[in-house]
Amino acid sequence: MRAFLTRSLTRVGHEVCSVRDGFEALPHIAGGDFDLLVTDIVMPGMDGLELARRTSLEIPGMKVIFITGFAAVSLNSHASRRSDAKVLSKPFHLRTLVDEIDRVLEVA
Repeated sequence: MRAFLTRSLTRVGHEVCSVRDGFEALPHIAGGDFDLLVTDIVMPGMDGLELARRTSLEIPGMKVIFITGFAAVSLNSHASRRSDAKVLSKPFHLRTLVDEIDRVLEVA
């Protein structure tokens, strides 16, 4: 899914840095200039909520879109602490993700 989303978002004009997990993302975030974090909530090792928390320490105000296949997770109180974060439940249409990314980046 990550490879598909990376190709698709690149095709519509977004610059994408794709990594396999939160631990791999951290050095990129620390050394990069990013406008948006798109992350799955449930991942091995470091979940997306922790990744978003750590990202906000490196880049305050970073916009976040969480993706989840578990509807109950999207209601998790940890996710609701980020009132600016959007949660997309799988399955979702690619157009929905692209539209949400464009909306979030337009506000930034």
